[in-house]
Amino acid sequence: MSLDRTRGGLLVAFAIFGVIVYELRTVLDFVGVELPLIPYMAAVFALAGVLLWIVTLTGGWRTEPEGDEPA
Repeated sequence: MSLDRTRGGLLVAFAIFGVIVYELRTVLDFVGVELPLIPYMAAVFALAGVLLWIVTLTGGWRTEPEGDEPA
């Protein structure tokens, strides 16, 4: 199975992932587990960097459709 990754799709996925992770911090704060913001956001950016590195290692993202030639 091949997964088609476009740059826009990856950026949207990373944005949604970041919001979900930030909201997880909000839920933990509500429960009573306080996390400092700066180290937490540094960890989120580090995780996003690792995900981008993995995407690059697995072939990167597609910038142009393959097989589509102008008429």
